[in-house]
Amino acid sequence: MTTPLSFSSLPLSPAILDNLGTLDYQAMTPIQAQSLPLILAGQDLIAQAKTGSGKTAAFGLGIVHKLDATAYRIQALVLCPTRELSEQVANELRRLARAIGNIKVLTLCGGTPIRPQIESLKFGAHIIVGTPGRLMDHIERDSVDFSGLNTLVLDEADRMLDMGFYDDVAKVVGACPGIRQTLLFSATYADDIRKASARFLNKPAEVKVESVHDAGQIEQRFYEIDADKRHSAVAQLLEHFRPDSTLAFCNTKAQCRELEAYLESRGFSALALHGDLEQRDREDVLIQFSNRSCSVLVATDVAARGLDIDALDAVINVEITPDPEVHIHRIGRTGRGEAKGLALSLCAGYEMRWVNQIEQYQGQAIVWSNLKSLKPAPGGRLRAPMVTLCIQGGKKDKLRPGDLLGALTKDAGIAGAQIGKINILEFVSFVALERGIARQAYAKLSSGSIKGRRFKMRFMAEV
Repeated sequence: MTTPLSFSSLPLSPAILDNLGTLDYQAMTPIQAQSLPLILAGQDLIAQAKTGSGKTAAFGLGIVHKLDATAYRIQALVLCPTRELSEQVANELRRLARAIGNIKVLTLCGGTPIRPQIESLKFGAHIIVGTPGRLMDHIERDSVDFSGLNTLVLDEADRMLDMGFYDDVAKVVGACPGIRQTLLFSATYADDIRKASARFLNKPAEVKVESVHDAGQIEQRFYEIDADKRHSAVAQLLEHFRPDSTLAFCNTKAQCRELEAYLESRGFSALALHGDLEQRDREDVLIQFSNRSCSVLVATDVAARGLDIDALDAVINVEITPDPEVHIHRIGRTGRGEAKGLALSLCAGYEMRWVNQIEQYQGQAIVWSNLKSLKPAPGGRLRAPMVTLCIQGGKKDKLRPGDLLGALTKDAGIAGAQIGKINILEFVSFVALERGIARQAYAKLSSGSIKGRRFKMRFMAEV
């Protein structure tokens, strides 16, 4: 039966609808239900929706719907603020497009050599996903041709503006045909975004999905603190609730660095993510957090945007944000899917006015708790359960996850259950190991071989 929230209510081809069934897309999310009819009708669109709302499938289905698989030219461009988000979007587009033939989706991002990208572009592509800076490089080298483009997507537009990409975005948009469909997706849509993006769109429709979360899904608690006790209060929350995976939000890069150093000095596995990190350092941090080698990720809002992190037990607002929409966006990182989430917020006296704004915005009373009532839970030091081993060999050395798994289980005698995520990058690989067997695994691997070769290796943090 076709319902208003059913994908079959849309003018999509049977092949695309069948593929959605195999991907287990049951019904449209609110952002998809509101935006897809407009996108498929060819309208320009401004859509406000948070990460995890299904926005990638919304613009992805719009792109796939009008893609000509037989025409080997760039027909769609998706601009993203970071390499991580670009990779996520490209993977989702490949999944959505597999019903309509052999579609080439190419990512063009910084942090990797440009020469292989130029070579790949010579053979054509249907869809490009990339970051503004690297796309500017290609435009200046004349290695990319957008003359056949019909769809432009600006994903996480507010974050691109926050990161200072406006001029690059404007130049990339200027290299696209004037007659095209432009779709802008943003978690927030403040006046500065509205003004900055006005020149990119033609009579856009506007869609906004209510971003306030179900109160039953995320348990929110607020704690009044003295401003100079902020760091010790974070440690107190972690020692009482003992979440396996926590994202702690700070308003400044300096606060991030200070809190990371404080938590490390207290024995917590903590790493910081902020705008001053190089791309490679950022990747190292994210790999360790996603593979459970780091328990607490301390981040600014800008640095944390676009992260797709599963199973986040808790969010701590180390500082209250002056923007209630940003607060809602922060706490929405926990309690994904069917899981319950925990959002803990620390509030000094001068931040009280911002808490009042959050209370009004979410339409429900703030629940205040007393920090003094929290006692450390049993279990000793809160260290991450895994540690990450970095191996100086990757895709260029023809390494695959199975090679590392085999070397650890067959040759080193480590049980498969004691090995976590394996990430193979171009030149390096990362393996998560249970803390208790990490040294043993290192000793056996470093004295043995992987695929008949010896590789240098090191732990990413103290074991």
